[in-house]
Amino acid sequence: MTALGVYAPAKIVTNDDLAQIMDTSDEWITTRTGIKRRHVSADDEFTSDLAFRAVEDLLRRHGPDALAGVDMVLVATNTPDALFPSTAALVQARFGLRAGAFDLLAACPGWLYALSVAKAYVESGQAKRVLAIGAEALTKVVDWDDRATAVLFGDGAGAVVVEAVPEPYGLRSVVVGADGSGAGHLHLGSVGRCLPDGSQLSDKLYMNGREVYKFAVRVMNTATIEAVDKAGLTSDDVSLFVPHQANLRIIEAARDRLGLPEERVIVTVDEYGNNSTASIPLALAHALDHGRVAPGDHLLLVSFGAGLTWAAAVLTWGPWTAAAGGGDFVAPGARTAGPDATGPSAASELGATTA
Repeated sequence: MTALGVYAPAKIVTNDDLAQIMDTSDEWITTRTGIKRRHVSADDEFTSDLAFRAVEDLLRRHGPDALAGVDMVLVATNTPDALFPSTAALVQARFGLRAGAFDLLAACPGWLYALSVAKAYVESGQAKRVLAIGAEALTKVVDWDDRATAVLFGDGAGAVVVEAVPEPYGLRSVVVGADGSGAGHLHLGSVGRCLPDGSQLSDKLYMNGREVYKFAVRVMNTATIEAVDKAGLTSDDVSLFVPHQANLRIIEAARDRLGLPEERVIVTVDEYGNNSTASIPLALAHALDHGRVAPGDHLLLVSFGAGLTWAAAVLTWGPWTAAAGGGDFVAPGARTAGPDATGPSAASELGATTA
């Protein structure tokens, strides 16, 4: 992973704002989720727009040649502008890339699934540089009359370039999984009227919060352990834990089970809420802009979501991304790193061996 860019919409909706339109309060939301506010896309701002802005931020952070040689575009999203054309094709056209393009739908872990696919494309030689994006406009599909779900979600996007990098950097392990028997616990309709088990679908997001919470606590533990073990590491080797930002209590439970101190965990759920596939890229940018990532650090990423699905990965950060900063969007309170990044061509200059 040699370049990163993110975007969160300018409009912010706080817990107090929500308390004006539904039966809730800042205290009720904060104690149950850790969320204080969320970024909400404008009425005329859609998933493709969010993806465009994240890629533009990537170019600002890493220079105008950051997309040179990109020959595949993946967009992980649950809220595409349309079933077809793909959002990835819209990104390909916007930036004039000579590349294949397709969307990937795996709920909140979709961006980690996209990293897994990108890694496979690069390692197999089918692509040299892959632009992997997570972008969501979830606030357009929540039921704003349902306080149990409406308070949870926000919008945003993140984009990275995946290419071959030298040892010991890059994606050391990726773990993905699914349990379709839990499909009825979290869903959003499309062309079907119901799931195979008879669960009725609608055009608004539905979630069985209790069941999803139990699933999340369990799989955040098992998936992270599997990813760390697959990478040949232990939890003591984890420099920074970057979990899906869905609920602070779930994050804390995972941190406790891993035995990690608070300073080795990134928490941005208070600022963004759950923005699904964009969650981890935004958290990564937050960590980078706050100077919490250094070359050689082992980052543990994990996510869970509808399907039910999950994914985890161990990423060893490289020197070409450590100093990048100063994009269009910088996390609130973040400091911008210096301008001496080696840029996205560093991998080829160092002699690429692994994805």
